[in-house]
Amino acid sequence: MRKDTIVIREIEAKDNPKIARAIRSVLIEMGVPKVGTAYEDATLDCMTETYSQPKKAYFVVERGNDIIGGAGISPLDHYEGNVCELQKMYFMQEARGKGLGSEMMNTCLDFAKQSGFEQCYLETLPYMEDARKLYKKVGFKSIDKPMGNTGHYSCTVWMLKGL
Repeated sequence: MRKDTIVIREIEAKDNPKIARAIRSVLIEMGVPKVGTAYEDATLDCMTETYSQPKKAYFVVERGNDIIGGAGISPLDHYEGNVCELQKMYFMQEARGKGLGSEMMNTCLDFAKQSGFEQCYLETLPYMEDARKLYKKVGFKSIDKPMGNTGHYSCTVWMLKGL
């Protein structure tokens, strides 16, 4: 796959079923529990609508007519403070190892800064080592307990980055 045939752009309504399928596929591949994770989120099937609110955005990785990954920014649920959450960052196998994760992180964190957030929070799983390496590379630090209440109780690694 050539990187110049790949585009990172904001989600459109036509992408909803494709990104839901891609995310669920990655979660199954990684052996992620179907409960307490993004797998069971009702918003997974209506991402365009979910991220059309102020201070929210979701970006997809598009190759031709395929959506092979994505990530979003949203205010952190059930939290008092100017903190956003990096949400639903998943890439299909063919999108990994090509620098797209770093590119996507830049896109999301730029949006978060432009939206006026002071910090960005994320939750992940301990065995998602490549993802955690990327998060650390861009400045996320591990924290001891979750912030807010995302409903993703199966995610036991919490990280925070100042913007």
